[in-house]
Amino acid sequence: MVSLLLAVIYMAFISLGLPDSLLGSAWPVMRLELGSPLSYAGIISMIIAGGTIVSSLLSNRVIRKMGTGLVTAVSVGMTAAALFGFSASGEFYQLCLWTVPYGLGAGAVDAALNNYVALHYSSRHMSWLHAFWAVGVTISPYIMSACLSRNLGWQAGYRSVSLIQIVLTVLLVLSLPLWKKKAASSEEQAAGDVTLSQAVRIPGVPFVLLAFFSFCALEHTAGLWASSYLVGVRGVSPETAAQFTALFYLGEMIGRFLNGFVADRFGDKRMIRVGILVMLFGTVLAALPLNFLSLGGLVIIGLGAAPVYPCIIHSTPTSFGKENSQALVGIQMASAYCGSTFMPPLFGLLAQQISVGLYPFFLLFFVILMLFMTEALNRRLKEVSTE
Repeated sequence: MVSLLLAVIYMAFISLGLPDSLLGSAWPVMRLELGSPLSYAGIISMIIAGGTIVSSLLSNRVIRKMGTGLVTAVSVGMTAAALFGFSASGEFYQLCLWTVPYGLGAGAVDAALNNYVALHYSSRHMSWLHAFWAVGVTISPYIMSACLSRNLGWQAGYRSVSLIQIVLTVLLVLSLPLWKKKAASSEEQAAGDVTLSQAVRIPGVPFVLLAFFSFCALEHTAGLWASSYLVGVRGVSPETAAQFTALFYLGEMIGRFLNGFVADRFGDKRMIRVGILVMLFGTVLAALPLNFLSLGGLVIIGLGAAPVYPCIIHSTPTSFGKENSQALVGIQMASAYCGSTFMPPLFGLLAQQISVGLYPFFLLFFVILMLFMTEALNRRLKEVSTE
């Protein structure tokens, strides 16, 4: 039963990733059909992430009432409905309306699953589970590329992913008995009611919140604008750009599978540091004027990003206490989604007003900020442990 539950959680992580790279892959075509400016992709991304912020902050209370299994099933169902709504939209404002249930569903399930795994499974499983998120993110650009290349339209791409999400929702509902009462009970007992003002006074929390902000600012800007950068600066076709966008997520997927074999041995802290340094190298490559180096840089950024997010999440109960972990994971998700909310549209404005060629330099800023914040966190936690 335990291994079957773990398989269900793997499946849920795939469903988390499926919608995340669709917009960036389809936007060069979508915006022309809808008559929307380049920067409007940032508006959609901002509304989605705004919903995730709200649901992440409320996740502690919702999970304590409903349990992780039911929250996961309902949330995936909400994203399935939203994606189908995207496929039926013919106006930009309609897309904006459908982003609301999409964002609300994504935030709750993210906080629920991440804390559940951090409490009940090893760092190895956290990395592999996030690798399955990357599987979902990697698959969907290829689905969109296939629909575009066959002249089926971007609507068919969204509809296809929506149908996959509907099937996953049904399977999650059928799996509800697998979420054992004992595991759910221990999870709820560990959940404390920590407010944001209380959380930021816990030693090291402000640093980890800024690290999450930086990571998601980089990750979502990289995924959302990769196709636009490749089309506008590198001169590749929209179909090819959609395929190459998947390289970033492919690097993340491969990196997380590999990280799972070494995470328990080397520890979360070391893997975070190595990952950020690899991201720094990849970002420098992405800025170089040769296409093969830029594409290679995207893969390397993904490889470097692989251990950072799962290892920070997995270390939360150890760093800040199991009794605070569910509330803190929700707040961390909210901080991460603040990066997702404001930074991709900010880059969209910069791209429209100045140049989309600023893409790699925008990413570089957040890699450096992430490095400073995680090292400051390590020093603060060390000071607390010696007090």
